[in-house]
Amino acid sequence: MKNLKIKSSLFLLILITLFSCADDFIDVKSQDENSEDFFNSEADYQSALIAAYDMLQATAEQFQTAEIASDNALCGGQDANDTPGKQEIDDMIHTPVNAQLRNIWTWMYTGVNRANYIMEFQNNLEFAGKTSVLAQARFLRAFYYSELVKWFGDVPLAVDKRIQFGDQFTIDRTSKADVYAQIELDLIYAADNLPYVQSETGRITKGAAQALLGKVYLYQEKFTEAAVVLEDLIAKGPYDLLSTAEAINMFENDYENNIESVFEIQYSDNKGGSYDCFYCLDGNYAVGFNGVRDYVGPLFDFGYSFNVPVQDAVDAFEDGDIRLEYTILDIVKWTEENKDWVNTSDGSTGVKSSQGYEHTGYFNRKYIARKGDLNLPDAALTNPNNFRVIRFADVLLMAAEALNRGNISDDRAKIYLNRVRNRANLPSVNTSGTNLTNDIYKERRVELMGEGLRFFDLVRTNKAEGTIPGFSKAKGHELFPIPIQEIELAGNRWSQNPGY
Repeated sequence: MKNLKIKSSLFLLILITLFSCADDFIDVKSQDENSEDFFNSEADYQSALIAAYDMLQATAEQFQTAEIASDNALCGGQDANDTPGKQEIDDMIHTPVNAQLRNIWTWMYTGVNRANYIMEFQNNLEFAGKTSVLAQARFLRAFYYSELVKWFGDVPLAVDKRIQFGDQFTIDRTSKADVYAQIELDLIYAADNLPYVQSETGRITKGAAQALLGKVYLYQEKFTEAAVVLEDLIAKGPYDLLSTAEAINMFENDYENNIESVFEIQYSDNKGGSYDCFYCLDGNYAVGFNGVRDYVGPLFDFGYSFNVPVQDAVDAFEDGDIRLEYTILDIVKWTEENKDWVNTSDGSTGVKSSQGYEHTGYFNRKYIARKGDLNLPDAALTNPNNFRVIRFADVLLMAAEALNRGNISDDRAKIYLNRVRNRANLPSVNTSGTNLTNDIYKERRVELMGEGLRFFDLVRTNKAEGTIPGFSKAKGHELFPIPIQEIELAGNRWSQNPGY
């Protein structure tokens, strides 16, 4: 990786994949062997921690899939049969047999197991940096569980021990409330035992733990708790918004890990992989898949035209909002603006591209392949664009929402909301109550568009039905189905989510 080298059915495949993509930075025995000869040095703990970080990179696909599930974008791709799992989620016709949903389940539980491996043997050895290792591991476990709860609701919960083959016959789905309670404990521990600034870029910080804790509280409508932790982060953390001039470049590679980045997943372009193992990749493959199909032109690289924004998303931006420019690429406008561009390889002039399935003319400019990256060995798989999981703008908007919806302080809520708006060259709002709530929701959409948050924002605020085409509460669309293979592996003991 650039700085920190971060580099699975739930049960059966965990035996195979727990450490299968850990590369050369970790070499441990399989789960069915005694671990007495491991975790006997600080290096062992650090190696296991790197393996737990590794699964963060697998989230590239699920953030893209979440954006496709929302009203911001269509699936796109080559045709209606390109990646059927994503197409079904886009159309809200997904079932328990869905490759993308199984990937999310499998990969997040692999992350949980890797973090739990450390916690299972946390008492093997004492060393100076042990508390930090445990705090980072507990954050990672909390993050993976928070993704699982967000997508699937009640999920099996294991704490400080790995889920091993055979456990599927005894472990049950745990209520979402209980899973959230464990997530909160892990994040509080991480926030209490980590610094705001780490010596190695990419490692989890106190700020990341506080921000995720605030988000977890917000998702549960614990507004007072969310406001307390988020305002503490705003007041004491080292974060700030980039300036208006800098903001237009914030998703470029040169602006990674900037002052606005609270939690950022690191990716690299110098070590590739294959289409047979997406979670083995060091690169952000969602970026390549977001790109313009058959593109030839300046600045951007070719892609597969997935995750295409719709006109309604474009229309959500107010006149003068600078964010439209760096959020959505209008390929028609871009082609016209660069009609005199010369391709030095063959002397052709102008931008060339072709239309994919559900072509809207728009592309996700935040996460789109750029020219100049190594992309070894495959440009579609090995993009170096980091994923900004939580930005300071998100923290400000979450704090505003908690203060407003919790009836704590509309005045402070407006301060945080207007910081985000003013940075975008928009005037301050001076509403209150429900009108302010709606202003915050609208701001979250345009500020965070393309970042995979919109679907879950609509669900948690009870606005998904009637906003997302095809979404139906009666059909259970507030959650996604548990992959059928997991239910079968558990001896059909688990109930399926309602509607599926």
